[in-house]
Amino acid sequence: MKPIAPGTVIFHRYRGYGVLTAVNLLTGWVSARFGSEQRSLDLNLSTDEVQHADGEPILFRHAAPDRMPHARLMAMVRELHRAGYQRLYLHSWPKPSGLHWRWHLFTSTRNWMHRPWREGWYGSGGDYIFNPIMGWGDLPGATTEELIQALAKFDPEGLAQALGRDDDHTEWFESICEALLPGYMYSLSKEHNSDKSFPEALPIYPVRRSVPDYTGPALPWPPGWKAKQRHAPVLSRSDYLFT
Repeated sequence: MKPIAPGTVIFHRYRGYGVLTAVNLLTGWVSARFGSEQRSLDLNLSTDEVQHADGEPILFRHAAPDRMPHARLMAMVRELHRAGYQRLYLHSWPKPSGLHWRWHLFTSTRNWMHRPWREGWYGSGGDYIFNPIMGWGDLPGATTEELIQALAKFDPEGLAQALGRDDDHTEWFESICEALLPGYMYSLSKEHNSDKSFPEALPIYPVRRSVPDYTGPALPWPPGWKAKQRHAPVLSRSDYLFT
């Protein structure tokens, strides 16, 4: 089945051709605008017989979709590490609400507290459930290879900064991916303990509702993580949580 996202042209047996304006993959509801109508219409993929423009039915997947893109990002970063882009890092941490996790890709120097920001290199699971893309020209459901190609085309200068060796982190990341993918992701946050200290083991969470809580062996934090936190300046919440 072809993926769908806002902007997908659809066909409805009573309304004709229209364009999706919103997609919620957790519930199976979409919004679409038809013809010259100013207001969008809510449709249920399970019952409203929505089709692609070429007539292919759009069916609601009953298996729970990913609530966040972190597992897909981890797979992409692992492949880039193997290709020599070892100075590429993935930071993830919870939103203040605790309902979703943010993600941030950065390159060059491995400094978890002072990370360079580039347009399209960060996002939130709260946005992903409605529009399942990363934001660098990729398509919904893109494979790992397609994600890499889209990122390289979107920001070749930024990706070039990831070229180089970081053996300690690459070895750690490979072991984390081996233990967690495809159903789990990690969070780099100290907000899991009541005293705001970092837990001993790396916090692990499922990326889909149908996946049980992680019960595997305790996993370590990234190389040098705790040492950096001991010497890092005290930051306010707004310093490390973007809106």
